[in-house]
Amino acid sequence: MIETNPPPVPSFGEALRFWSKLGWISFGGPAGQIAIMHKEIVERRRWLSEDHFLHALNFCMLLPGPEAQQLATYLGWRLHGARGGIAAGVLFVLPSVFILLGLSWLYMAGGEISWIKGMFYGLIPAVIAIVLSAVKRIGSKALKSPSLWVLAGLSFVAIFFFKISFVFIILAAALIGFVGGKIYPKQFPAGKGHGKSGTEELPCVVLPPTPRATAARSALISVICLVLWWTPVLVIGQWLGWKGIHFQEGLFFSKAALVTIGGAYAVLPYVSQMTVEHFRWLGQPQMMAGLGLAETTPGPLIMVLQFVGFVAAWQHPGNLSPLAAATLGALITTWVTFLPCFLFVFLGAPHVEGLREKPALASALTAITAAVVGVILNLAISFADHALWPAKGIFDGFVAVVAVAAWVAMERFKLGVIPVLSACAILGVVKVLAF
Repeated sequence: MIETNPPPVPSFGEALRFWSKLGWISFGGPAGQIAIMHKEIVERRRWLSEDHFLHALNFCMLLPGPEAQQLATYLGWRLHGARGGIAAGVLFVLPSVFILLGLSWLYMAGGEISWIKGMFYGLIPAVIAIVLSAVKRIGSKALKSPSLWVLAGLSFVAIFFFKISFVFIILAAALIGFVGGKIYPKQFPAGKGHGKSGTEELPCVVLPPTPRATAARSALISVICLVLWWTPVLVIGQWLGWKGIHFQEGLFFSKAALVTIGGAYAVLPYVSQMTVEHFRWLGQPQMMAGLGLAETTPGPLIMVLQFVGFVAAWQHPGNLSPLAAATLGALITTWVTFLPCFLFVFLGAPHVEGLREKPALASALTAITAAVVGVILNLAISFADHALWPAKGIFDGFVAVVAVAAWVAMERFKLGVIPVLSACAILGVVKVLAF
């Protein structure tokens, strides 16, 4: 017998148990994490309707930051207000914070141990294959018109040949999409991306009305979040120096948090460009290792930034020990990466249902996503160049062969990221120990 009555509103404790579980099982990148939330929240528990869930997802895709974590924050907020949003957003990333801290320490402290060195060496070709796969996957969904193909090509040329900042590329793409969506809507389609399932929905939880987006509410949220955001950064600057690595990380990753529209793969080229080439906090192989580690942990892929913060501070510890400096660097990086997410979600959440009336925003997002394809292609080429020719004139055949094999495994045989990473790590250990 099909149940026709809506389920009761879940208690805060019941929701808390679910968010705690979600943080440990949220593998598979944004697509996998969103699929898990949809299955659990919409289909199984019926805490939210299909239409409401999809509007929330479209809203989160318009925001800077990891859309899966922001979606969890919004869903928690919609169920239990601010405390629900904070609990959902924090618990979504907390397990990966501790796991990645341990893996980052293992990477830096155990780098001279042969099997550990081999494991990270094996991750390098896997990362090349994963990023190339991301270019193909995102491109196939994003490049829906000739104009979007041209925009992706121009973005690649701008960052690869002219070293134009990722921030300017994204701003230009947003403007082109906003204007183009009004003049040539077919060239910049405000694609829904996530449509209804077409199946008859069962009644879901009856939620109370959303709070009105008043000026007083917006001002209060802004003040609280901005104080929480910048207080640790300023305290660290006062304590360890304004030119020290930790204050500089707080500043830089705060900027990065504002331009992460399009997910982790969108911001990685910017982070790589600045931390590797401009600041020289770490090397390109270390950036690749961080991406490989972030792919193996639950939580959002943007956690790779925590690894970058850890390694950068380990190598520039100042008056602290390397481990203490690195731990502090990782924590301040994570703080300024995710705190802005709560600000954006809490400010915009009351407007979710009105998104369907703003196609110009969707057109801007379409153009940004197209530009991101070109930017990610630049990242893939940069990774491959550094990995295949680690020393001038010396070609690394092992990396080339394993990268091709990893690509074929994912694209032809549809193997998941975790099995591919595991297999590549094992091959790297065998290569280092045997030769």
